[in-house]
Amino acid sequence: MPDLWPNLVVALDLDSEQKIKNIVAKLTPKVKKFKIGPVAYTRFGPEAISWVHKKSAEVFLDFKLYDIPNTMAETAKAFVDLGIWAFTVHLKAGRESISTLTNKISKYAKEKNKRTPLVFGVTELTSKEASLEQILSLAKEGKEAGVQGVVCSVWEAKAIKETTGLLAVTPGIRPSYAKALESKQESSADDQKRTASLADAVKSGSDYFVVGRPIVKSDNPYKAAENLIESAF
Repeated sequence: MPDLWPNLVVALDLDSEQKIKNIVAKLTPKVKKFKIGPVAYTRFGPEAISWVHKKSAEVFLDFKLYDIPNTMAETAKAFVDLGIWAFTVHLKAGRESISTLTNKISKYAKEKNKRTPLVFGVTELTSKEASLEQILSLAKEGKEAGVQGVVCSVWEAKAIKETTGLLAVTPGIRPSYAKALESKQESSADDQKRTASLADAVKSGSDYFVVGRPIVKSDNPYKAAENLIESAF
């Protein structure tokens, strides 16, 4: 039975400093990677990254950069200085913007003697419907532009890996696919459409799976994470 804990990325999409610190404290050192997006970063800035680093865990910064080439590259240089593990760009920003970013941060990291973060390209948000053809087209363009991985749903991961060889990062993971559909019908709070179970993610060859609400909204986050891991087998 493979150890899936290193592949779990817990999404800290929370608006409370205390909640974030509590979640990180309860899940480390077992969980080694946490996603910080616009919700937490807008409220707490680089401090949110420090809270994770202080627990010897890695940060996946999810900004989905989408802008002109120089703006994207200069923003990404700050990510190098922040010591993050990985960050996202939106593949619809285009090859020129993403190529400029990947080239510049690689040079910048060498100059600063720092680690170059992984760059993950977002295809289509999992809150939207999308065809496999659309997803693969974006993934191929991302590879040509120098990204190391693609953020996609579980249902596209296998095809992306077979076609491009890129890492597959899959959000929208729920305790089980059937339960996720039931939950979505019952509550408009769950806006994910292309969801899947962890067992599906493992079968698809997902390299990293991102889980937020099923863990961070639980009364016992560690137990919820443990149950989720066990559900894959």
